[in-house]
Formats: sequence, structure tokens, C-alpha cells
Amino acid sequence: MNEESQKDKLCSEAVFRSVFDTNFKVLRNFLVYQFRGDIENAEDVAQSAFVKLWENCSLLKPEQAKSFLYTTAIRLSLNKIKHSKVVNHFELQFQPKTAHQESPDFLMEEIELKTQLEKAINELPEKQRTVFLMNRFDNQSYTEIAAALDLSVKAVEKRMHLALLSLRKVVKNV
Repeated sequence: MNEESQKDKLCSEAVFRSVFDTNFKVLRNFLVYQFRGDIENAEDVAQSAFVKLWENCSLLKPEQAKSFLYTTAIRLSLNKIKHSKVVNHFELQFQPKTAHQESPDFLMEEIELKTQLEKAINELPEKQRTVFLMNRFDNQSYTEIAAALDLSVKAVEKRMHLALLSLRKVVKNV
């Protein structure tokens, strides 16, 4: 019964307030180091750790509170850091490419190369052009192309090889 009443003490407002007053600033300062000086994130994580402590106060003794807080805060901060890395990676990966960052010369060369490649693709023999377009623009494998055109895979490979040789000549001249 004594152990049961000791567990309940952490859930009492006075004991919890004491644990909060004793540990919040120290925990927040510890987390500021984790977040490289970001006080707002450190305070958010510290507050979340205290929320978790309150949610689990009936399972813990008052003397376990500090250990629980630090363990929870470290886990929460690592999750937050991991999440921010994912968000940053996503933002970098899907950042729109703006044309105004490129020089006008670069843009002109890009347009010119695109025009020359389109012309070269259109000038390919029909059989080579068909295989090239199915592979590069329709993302079909050589096996799929062979089945669709009723050819052997070797024939598709040969046509693709010849098409690429022709197109490389255009790119080499630019």
C-alpha cells in the first residue's frame, strides 16, 4: 500500500510541480545543446517530455521522473532532428528549378541543343526512331519493345545502338 501511494504522489499537482520546477530549466539547457542553440525547439521538446511524464505519472515513482524525462527528451529530440532532415531533403529534392538563375547564354545553348536533338531524332531511320522513342520516352524495356514490334531482343538492341551512335554525333558537334 505504501508503494502504491508513493506512485500516486507523482500524479499529485504539488509533486509534479516540484519535479517540473527542479528539472525544466536544466532539461531545456541540455536540449539547447542538442539543437545547436535553438531555444524554441529545446523548449518544445522539454515540454513534450513533461507531457509524457504526466501521461505516465501513475506508472512511475517520483525518483524515476528525472531519468524518464531525459530518456524521453533524448528520444523526442532525435525524432525531431530526423524529421527535420527528411523535410530538408524533400525540400531540396523538389525545389523548383527557376530559369532566372541561369545565364542567358546557357539558356540559349540549351534551347539550341534541344532543337538539334529533336531534329536528329526526327532524321533517324524510322525503325531506329521507333525503338529509341519507345525506350527513352515510353520507358519500355528492350523485351517489351521486341514483343510489341514482333522482333528479337538482339534486333532491338542493334537498332538502339545505331540510333545512339547517330545522336552522339550531334551532341559531339555542339
